[in-house]
Amino acid sequence: MDTSGSERARLRGILAGGLVVFLLLALPVAVWLDLTNLAQAALRRQATDLNSVVTSVRGYYATNVVGRILAHSGMTQVAHNYEQIPGAIPIPATLSLELGNVIGSQQQNINYRFVSDYPFKNRAPHQLDAFEKSSLDSLRANPDQKIVDVSSSLFSDRVRLIAPVIMGAACVSCHNTHPESPKQDWKVGDVRGIQEIVISQPIAANLFSFKFLLAYFALAAISGAAFLALQRRQALRIQSMNQELESANDFLAALSMKISRYISPQVYKSIFSGQKDVTIHTERKKLTIFFSDIQNFTATTERLQPELITQLLNEYFTEMSAIALEYGGTIDKFIGDAMLIFFGDPETRGDRADAQACLRMAWRMQRRLAELNEKWRASGIEQPFRTRIGINSGYCNVGNFGSADRMDYTIIGAEANLAARLQSIAEPGGIVISYETYALVRDIVTAHTLAPITMKGISREVVPYSVDSIVDAAGDKSRVVIEHVPGLDLFLDPSIAASGDAGRIRSALTEALASLDRAELH
Repeated sequence: MDTSGSERARLRGILAGGLVVFLLLALPVAVWLDLTNLAQAALRRQATDLNSVVTSVRGYYATNVVGRILAHSGMTQVAHNYEQIPGAIPIPATLSLELGNVIGSQQQNINYRFVSDYPFKNRAPHQLDAFEKSSLDSLRANPDQKIVDVSSSLFSDRVRLIAPVIMGAACVSCHNTHPESPKQDWKVGDVRGIQEIVISQPIAANLFSFKFLLAYFALAAISGAAFLALQRRQALRIQSMNQELESANDFLAALSMKISRYISPQVYKSIFSGQKDVTIHTERKKLTIFFSDIQNFTATTERLQPELITQLLNEYFTEMSAIALEYGGTIDKFIGDAMLIFFGDPETRGDRADAQACLRMAWRMQRRLAELNEKWRASGIEQPFRTRIGINSGYCNVGNFGSADRMDYTIIGAEANLAARLQSIAEPGGIVISYETYALVRDIVTAHTLAPITMKGISREVVPYSVDSIVDAAGDKSRVVIEHVPGLDLFLDPSIAASGDAGRIRSALTEALASLDRAELH
């Protein structure tokens, strides 16, 4: 799993956990809002009902008690200070006030006020707050309404309900004739004052009405917390596993990279992509086999130090391997200073294309070795490498050879041995191909025949061809002159020589011929 995928998974886990936490926290808030709304609705109903009760009691008292006594005057008096007058009864307003006091003493969360802005002259004026004053003005404009004010805090709700105190016939008769009345032109239906009921209730009083729901929420919260803890623990384990997998992947990538240095890239790709199984299995295929060897390598090692030989040989193999991979060759093995490369497995472009790619690769290798020789001579190496190359096309057994514990992907057959034999008869810096290969590449090569050879394991007579030149990608023949003999080390490739250097090259060759002529005269 890559780092970006792991990071996205971690972010999704955090978002999911955050959503669960939000939903769990939102549940108590939703319950609190519902409780608040429920408490306010209940308080409104309670205040309305209480107002209706008080109003009905006061109306009944005014009509059926006070009204009847006033209509038939006798010894019974109706007065606000009825307690000081033997046999007297309270006026409706006093009855309302005392009834409110009785209710308030029994219900501490209920407050009752019966107030007016026209108090009798011998009574203390009522103190009205801004809400009460505005409500009184509004009710006098429209007495057919009730005004409600709801206020709430975090832990309690309060409802204030104000209803008009409307003058009835008995009230109008009393107020308009009473000597202490501040207003004596009342009419039936006028609003004398207000009747206010204030009810407050803590939310906690209703909270335990939902004990089963709260128990459910508590259980859900505990379950959610346990789920989040489990998810967190699982996320940490997954993260740890991902880190271990990443480390293992990095280790395997590094290991596979190291392994790839020991086998051909084509074989490596076919194994790791699953195209081939790592089992002992071979196939018979037509291949084009390349074999190269450095001339007099043993003598060269005796002239140079081992460290320098190692450096030169590694550089040589590195350059030749890069060219082989560029042309699609499968590098079989390095045998001392020799190289074995084949075309046609595990990837093939057809017999003809494989043979032509192999020949172009060999031509390119000889040119590159000439460039390396120039570099090595400049560094003080008198006689650098010169290689011989043999190429053959034919059927070989190719696949995994060896044991169940140790195997090698290679080729076996007389045709592979023939490529090595062709290499042995090539001139240093030259390329020799078999007729089977020549038949496949004849449209891109100029070659001349050599003396036929015979070889053990091959019944036919083999006709070798020495390559003189090949046709480049543009269709032109590229003739490279390579000659290495004692006293002469020549590499001439006109295709890469700069046009400005042509005169210099001719002059050097003319001077070389003149020097050779002078030597022959002596």
